[in-house]
Amino acid sequence: MQSAVAMAMPPIRKPDEMTMYKFTLFAGAAVLLASSVVAQAPAGMPPKQVGVVEAQVQDVPRIVTLPGRAVAASSTAIRPRVSGIVTEILYEPGRFIAAGTPMFRIDDTTYEANAAAAAAQLSSAQAQVTEAQAAYTRTERLVGSGSTQAQVESARATLDQARAAVDSAQANLTLAQAQLGWTTVTSPLSGIASVSAASIGDLVTEGQADAMATVTQLDPIEVDMYEPSSRFLSVMDDITDGTLRLNEELNATLTLENGRVYQGQGSLVAPGVTVSTTTGSIDTRFRFDNPDNMILPGMFLRGQVDLGITQAILVSQSATSRDKLGKLTAWVVVDGKVSQRALTEEGTYEHQWIVTGGVEDGDMVVVDGLAGLSEGAEVVPVPVSFDDNGVVRDRAPAQAQTDTEPQAETPATAPSDASATE
Repeated sequence: MQSAVAMAMPPIRKPDEMTMYKFTLFAGAAVLLASSVVAQAPAGMPPKQVGVVEAQVQDVPRIVTLPGRAVAASSTAIRPRVSGIVTEILYEPGRFIAAGTPMFRIDDTTYEANAAAAAAQLSSAQAQVTEAQAAYTRTERLVGSGSTQAQVESARATLDQARAAVDSAQANLTLAQAQLGWTTVTSPLSGIASVSAASIGDLVTEGQADAMATVTQLDPIEVDMYEPSSRFLSVMDDITDGTLRLNEELNATLTLENGRVYQGQGSLVAPGVTVSTTTGSIDTRFRFDNPDNMILPGMFLRGQVDLGITQAILVSQSATSRDKLGKLTAWVVVDGKVSQRALTEEGTYEHQWIVTGGVEDGDMVVVDGLAGLSEGAEVVPVPVSFDDNGVVRDRAPAQAQTDTEPQAETPATAPSDASATE
């Protein structure tokens, strides 16, 4: 006896022969279509086109880029030369002051009295000289009649002592007048004055350690540039070998911290003669005009020093790459195939590497189409050039490569929606 569930289920129908025939026919058509598409696929792609530039040995300015730091050409700490109470501050902080400009005034009552006393002592000494001179003249005239030779010599000694007293009094007066003048503290150089560290009413002492203010000269400004000693030796070797013709005068340019090129050229002040034991670099100082006070002491800068002329090949920086070890490489086309070369560079010039090794005169250096290159890959070199901005120009149109590529054909037959549904 059948259960209620079994009786509720519809009967299972077996596929008839027509349905099996349609399924077999559709599967065969799909296999034939896939075989046709595979047969029509291209056997291989043509060689890739790359933009190349011919390497040429030429005279290139040897410019090295060095880190630098600005330092003041002159800077002085203002300290009192006499002791006393500060009575006036005579300058405005942050403003330019010329050499000799009064900055502070110290109470001068004591020093005026000392100067007056010294002047009185000088007058007294001068009077004694007059008296001694008269006594000596009278004694000398009466030798043999009213005075002896011993008295003449004694009068001469008294006159010499009076003259010495005059000299001593004159020296004391000069010192007293100088101390009186030092009660007005002036700037010894022209520059920018800092905020005063002393206030009115403060007691300052002669030769104290704390400065009352600072005056810094900003124009001109000097920049210390640091060159590794290894590069210095390399430059010396190039000069000895004759590959570098050193300029008679070394000039430098600056790049500020914001990337702006400073409009001014610096001249060499003093070459470095010692190597730092901590950094292994040589400190060379250059001087720059700084009329707008744009460069301040302590700023970190990047300097470019023009050493001279060298024989080298210029390779665009966009055509090179560096590996994890810092090795600089570029691609060169040789007999229709690309080969990667390790380059030896000696600085940069106008966004190009100054290359002295790795490529030779006449080599075709790949500068465009670098993506996907591999060692020994076949390529089609296309001569290109660079414009003033370093952008590749005059490359052959890409349509030339497109025309040579075979295009995939549309399959002759494709299953229709109705067939797919069936």
